[in-house]
Amino acid sequence: MYQQIIVFAVIIITLLLFIDGRVRYEFVSLLGLIILSITGVISPENAFSGFSHPAIITVASVLVISSALIKSGVVDRLVILLNKGPEGISFKIMSLMVVTAILSAFMNNVGALALIMPIAIRVAKDGKISPSKLLMPVAFASLLGGMMTAIGTPPNLILSNYRTQIGSHPFAFFDFLPVGITITGIGIILTAIFGWRLIPTRKSQDGEVLFNIEDYLSEVVVTENSNMVGKTLKDFYEIYKLEVNVLSIIRNRQKIVAPNADEQLLIGDVLLIKSVSSELTELVKRTGLLLKGAKLDYLESVPFLKSDNFALVEVVLREDSFLVGRTAFDTKLRNRFNVNLVAVSRKGISSFVRLKTFRFKAGDILLMQVPTSILQDTYSKLGCLPLAERGVGIDVNSSKEKVYMPLIIFIVSIIATTIGLVPVQIAFSFAAVLLVLLKIITPREFYDAIEWPTIIMLGSLLPLGDALRISGGSESIANVLMKLSVFLSPPMMLVVLMILTMILTNLISTSASAVLMGPIALSLSQAMKVSADPFLMSISVAASSAFLTPIGHQSNMLVMGPGGYKFTDYWRLGLPISILILIVGTPVILFFWPL
Repeated sequence: MYQQIIVFAVIIITLLLFIDGRVRYEFVSLLGLIILSITGVISPENAFSGFSHPAIITVASVLVISSALIKSGVVDRLVILLNKGPEGISFKIMSLMVVTAILSAFMNNVGALALIMPIAIRVAKDGKISPSKLLMPVAFASLLGGMMTAIGTPPNLILSNYRTQIGSHPFAFFDFLPVGITITGIGIILTAIFGWRLIPTRKSQDGEVLFNIEDYLSEVVVTENSNMVGKTLKDFYEIYKLEVNVLSIIRNRQKIVAPNADEQLLIGDVLLIKSVSSELTELVKRTGLLLKGAKLDYLESVPFLKSDNFALVEVVLREDSFLVGRTAFDTKLRNRFNVNLVAVSRKGISSFVRLKTFRFKAGDILLMQVPTSILQDTYSKLGCLPLAERGVGIDVNSSKEKVYMPLIIFIVSIIATTIGLVPVQIAFSFAAVLLVLLKIITPREFYDAIEWPTIIMLGSLLPLGDALRISGGSESIANVLMKLSVFLSPPMMLVVLMILTMILTNLISTSASAVLMGPIALSLSQAMKVSADPFLMSISVAASSAFLTPIGHQSNMLVMGPGGYKFTDYWRLGLPISILILIVGTPVILFFWPL
């Protein structure tokens, strides 16, 4: 009883911290694991056994393989056709969702979204459709598609291995397909036909509307009477204590985009600067620079903000970005990454000034000047996704062997695990290592592809699920639920379990809900003396049904800024899809996995 109290206390505190969101998921999970170890619920020897769990190895391997597929450009060649075809919005939504779901079934959900999101934005722009009508369906498709295979999403891997606790083999690679493809197909059809009408129409989030940068751009000229002649850009601050962001210098009709701090100013230089009116007045007064007429509008200014060597890009921050919770000053964006931050947009509100002290959050959209030679590397290092069609990473001169080898290795791995030749964790870890040995990806890219916060969270949470089972906590909860079975049939108990899991997964992460509900599902099935398979399968489906809030899954968070969504927008489409999953999913699960 003592151990159960500790386990329940840790679970409640963990859930509250997850919902609060001020402490990152992986540290909350690690803290819970340490407390369970200190209190003796989990022995020190087994405290970190979760990190050797097959699910951890498989998740890490899938992330590496997904990264290699993206880098090769083979997937880009497949999805580029999405911008063609009939003009109807329903067709466009269905096409985008189908491709996203298929990709998500075989690679990381966020990786699939990363490929499709820029294309969805381009499709919206070309079709004069609000991006809000396309981006939420695409995000939801990445969740639906993950239900179809064992590697589609971490909950499937976690619950697959829970099956071994009842003396069975883990679920096979395509065991999830009959249920997953049925739910995914119906969800896509519902959304494409009328579900998109439930999504509020938000303003277009392309650069011209999202960043009204023309209100903050001015041109000043270095005259022979200016105090800045012969001075460098860093002298603005060192001498005059003025923080001036010079985005470009026009010298002798040549552009110097994102000039470095040591760039020396010459007579006749035209500086394109970003500042508010009060700072601009102070700048002209103290330095003797000459203000050059009216301000530029967006279309006039953009050519001066980019060049052949520098790109002006919009990116959205991922939840696992190291920038989250930090400022541009803390991270030294300009010095360490050669990135010049121009503006930030959060929930449709743009910020242009005092960006050095702006504290980033997941879902923020950043407007940056970045050298074109390091674009893809910058996206990876900063933990962000581009909001423009990909293509920089595709090398048109790459040999077909280089392009298609990752796909061939991936398909062979799927076949090997499907026919039972080797377990899924062995097949995919071998594939990940083989990609490095064949020099398709570098060792650095191997490590960069792995989302370490996700790995730490999963490795820390898995022992928590074991603690719930070992302490008898899952049996206690199952006994409480058993009292309902007096009034409800086993299929209705399945629905109750799915509803509880759906509530959890929309407040915390999908993996955490799978870890917590898995042992309860096992105990409940044993208490009711029925097969555990439909209960585990129902938890798997429900744990991936994070459609009601933006915090339930990273895919939802990533489209929040580009789509201009509010927190309450998600349930408008998410609730009908969740209800549909309960109505359709329950009989489908029981058909393929009888009690």
